[in-house]
Amino acid sequence: MRSVIQNVYLNSNSSDVADNSRFDQAVRVTKLAMFVNIFLTIFKFTAGILGNSSAMVADAVHSLSDLMTDIAVIVGFQVSEKPEDSTHNYGHGKVETLAAVFIGVMLFVVGCGIFRAGLQQVLAVAGGQSLAVPGWIAFAAAVLSVGTKESMYRYTIKAARKLESDAMAANAWHQRSDAFSSVGTMLGTGGAILLGGRWAVLDPLAAVLLSFFIFKVAAEIFYKNINELLEASLPSETCAEIEELIRSTQGVLGFHALKTRKIGNAMAVDVHIVVDSLLNIVDAHEISKNVEQRLKEACGQKGHFSIHIDPSLALDQEQGNKPA
Repeated sequence: MRSVIQNVYLNSNSSDVADNSRFDQAVRVTKLAMFVNIFLTIFKFTAGILGNSSAMVADAVHSLSDLMTDIAVIVGFQVSEKPEDSTHNYGHGKVETLAAVFIGVMLFVVGCGIFRAGLQQVLAVAGGQSLAVPGWIAFAAAVLSVGTKESMYRYTIKAARKLESDAMAANAWHQRSDAFSSVGTMLGTGGAILLGGRWAVLDPLAAVLLSFFIFKVAAEIFYKNINELLEASLPSETCAEIEELIRSTQGVLGFHALKTRKIGNAMAVDVHIVVDSLLNIVDAHEISKNVEQRLKEACGQKGHFSIHIDPSLALDQEQGNKPA
């Protein structure tokens, strides 16, 4: 059975990832999404204008925002894959996280635009105005969008989990939000076409309702990744497994000052381990190397691990100085 760490963070020595670089795989998946979004954006705008569907025009704007996030993902990967240098000792992994935050913000902006446009038309109908009944071309565009974007979501989220990319996962959800948006558009335009008259309000009403789903996804993506930028600790289950791994290493009498965080798709762990104060420096260093190696095997070779050695005598004195 795979450990909690292995379920969340893929070992960087995996042969699947070694066949092609992480960057190449991410770019290949994202470029496919870009081509799909270019086609859908043009088709949806055309269908929305010709079919008199405000919901479809809003849907087209959503697809256009997908193009922007696709570009953000590619740029994020280009920078995050750069090696460590003198000004970025821990690498550039945070850029990928920043790209995910950008996607969350873009989703929120898109949601606001869809909500505002739809609400204006709903209020107009409530005020006595009439809306043009959408055409079947808008309905057909919505059906095509649902199938295409859901397929792209499944393809992208599978790659995101394999590559452990929050930015790609956020982009996948952006695509699924487009699929759900198109579901609402399909129901709204279909209902408006079949029922006609004042029921044409179903078209903008569907856009308003779906904007709330987009807000929810945007908030989840933004919160998760802004937390990482603020150096949040790893999940409690992952920390518990790291603690057990350190505790079970031969020669480790205890540990303290454990700090964890995530840097892009890599983990960082800082810890003070306690060893027998009678050991010579070579043996004590060997124990710290064993801890580091076990962490790398569990958390990935790209991780950052800092192991500080404390003699047991120092710990005893430290505890003895604490007030009862």
